[in-house]
Amino acid sequence: MGDRWHIEVDRGVRIGSGMCVSSAPGGFTPDCARQSHAAAEGCPVEAISIALADSGEAVFPPEE
Repeated sequence: MGDRWHIEVDRGVRIGSGMCVSSAPGGFTPDCARQSHAAAEGCPVEAISIALADSGEAVFPPEE
């Protein structure tokens, strides 16, 4: 079994560019506000963060 992730979207930072949806169309579902959930690397403003669910260790964006 693979790692489980905790994904957060900072709606105060997101700009609604749609890049996350277009980069992986099968992985993102727009909500009623037409906001997508769950892309990180394709987000131009890094509004999406991913951490390992068990440890909380950052996966993306990487810690500097």
